[in-house]
Amino acid sequence: MPVILVVDDEPLQRDILKTILDSEGYETYTASSGKEALTTAEKVYPEVILTDLKMEGMDGIELLEAIPKEPKPSIIIITAHGTISSAVEAVKKGAFDYLTKPIDKDTLLLTVRRGIERASLLKENIHLQKELFDRFKIEGIIGKSAKMQKAIEIMKKVAPSTATVLIRGESGTGKELVVKAIHYNSPRRTKPFTALNCAAIPENLFESELFGYEPGAFTGAISRKEGLFKITNGGTLFLDEIGDLSLHMQSKILRVLQDKEIRRIGGKEAIKVDVRIIAATNKDLEKELSRGNFREDLYYRLKVVTIMLPPLRERSEDIPELVEFFINKYNREFGKRIKNIEPAALKALTEYHWPGNIRQLETVIERAILMNDKGIITPVDIHGELWAGLPISIFDFDIPDEGINFENLEKELITRAMAKAGGVATKAARLLGISYKTFLYRIEKFNIEGSPIKKEKTE
Repeated sequence: MPVILVVDDEPLQRDILKTILDSEGYETYTASSGKEALTTAEKVYPEVILTDLKMEGMDGIELLEAIPKEPKPSIIIITAHGTISSAVEAVKKGAFDYLTKPIDKDTLLLTVRRGIERASLLKENIHLQKELFDRFKIEGIIGKSAKMQKAIEIMKKVAPSTATVLIRGESGTGKELVVKAIHYNSPRRTKPFTALNCAAIPENLFESELFGYEPGAFTGAISRKEGLFKITNGGTLFLDEIGDLSLHMQSKILRVLQDKEIRRIGGKEAIKVDVRIIAATNKDLEKELSRGNFREDLYYRLKVVTIMLPPLRERSEDIPELVEFFINKYNREFGKRIKNIEPAALKALTEYHWPGNIRQLETVIERAILMNDKGIITPVDIHGELWAGLPISIFDFDIPDEGINFENLEKELITRAMAKAGGVATKAARLLGISYKTFLYRIEKFNIEGSPIKKEKTE
């Protein structure tokens, strides 16, 4: 039930307003002064405060300024015709609306309803902001490994600043999660966050997406469109896969970083913007620089702070905690009660090379939870996912009733791949869908003797 607080130093006016609001089902409280209103508001948390403008002691405007801002109720000023200008000034200072005496009942109830809707939206927004902050707390990022701890420490230092950040790492290492953690732990957390995948936008649309355009700027530009820089003003813009940007668009981004202003396509007016840019790439930007594919000046503008995210294969000690996190996540999502994962299955996950990184691990656990009816994840639940890309001819054996030792299975697959490839390691690695370096690591790990390690001949 919405709570309304009526503030007026005239008892008759208070009683009339309370009677009208009570009859509509509102929980109505009254106060005879601004000071009493502050005390009552702290106890009952009203969605709407109806206050007279002219009162002895603290008047309506002083009460407006004294009310705590988060979450601020909708304050409606009641005024006589002779002081409407003061009521308008109160609205400029943050009052929701004003009513003039004598108060019309229908206008009163309509204004109160609107005030309740506004207060509810503010509360919901604050709740969502808190949820986002809790979800993207830097301290909540999983990573006990030394490389992840180093990345987390940099995140903690850079989040409160306005510095441009460049995040580097393979696809699937969690770059967007890191960007959101930086944003929601920064002073910009209540401002917009937007993300744009530079590799997914066609060149001819990229400029209008970022800068917007004016009517008539080109065929089909019927009305004004605001670009992401304007929409994100005050907040954070995440430019993913920035290494795929054309040189032309790189120069446009550089200009914004330098001048802090934009122009819509077809527009003449320079628009000041305050946007923090965080960029990410899985490309080797130094190589792109040497090839002339990336601007050196933009490169140094972006890498004020660089965060390196290691691939999952280099932080295998984090896998058990990640697996537990994904089990809990998909238990909630699918209404399952998978309690644990067998040690053999966890060992297989820990030793796998994860070409798709955390994104691939999440997919494996998601499917295992979805398809599982046993209450525990076993090697059988995951081995098909880990080896899904292998040629069917390699799997020329039956699964015994007692199940499979995953390590023995991997060793057997490597041995068979070597035999099928005639001892050519590069060919065997291709058959297994893994890199030559990873293949040699596996050979050494399993101490497979008598395997002639040869490289493929090149013509």
